[in-house]
Amino acid sequence: MSLDTVRADLAARAPDLAVIVTEASTATVRLAADVHGCEPGQIAKTLAIRVGDEEFLLVTRGDARLSNQKAKAAFGGRPRMLGPEDVLRLTSHHVGGVCPFGLPAPLTIYCDVSLKIYGEVIPAGGSTHASVRLPLARLVELCGGKWADACEVAEG
Repeated sequence: MSLDTVRADLAARAPDLAVIVTEASTATVRLAADVHGCEPGQIAKTLAIRVGDEEFLLVTRGDARLSNQKAKAAFGGRPRMLGPEDVLRLTSHHVGGVCPFGLPAPLTIYCDVSLKIYGEVIPAGGSTHASVRLPLARLVELCGGKWADACEVAEG
């Protein structure tokens, strides 16, 4: 179970962090922001991407969109979002609970620079009802410390 792999990963690498399981769904950015009483941007969504033969994750703010132009410059090729089956294969998480924790194998993870305006972020926690609230610096550390400028945030 994906939630269990996230809990096990955090117990091993970040025992001070807890997975928050809610009755209400957190499967979308809007739902998660409502549940946690925060801005949609503070929800850290995890995108599974392929550029050429390389597959990796990009954690970005909830209200950001992947920019083909920026991502091409950042990753050296045209980005393609992975479909639900490939996301599950790569992360062990179903869409709606995808996060950078509890992965079945080591994987390159980037954090988008758009997250830098937040001191605290809330990524999913491996299920459509689970999240993890943590400082941005801690998320970046747990993800391997790689930054990318691959997303745009709509003004307004």
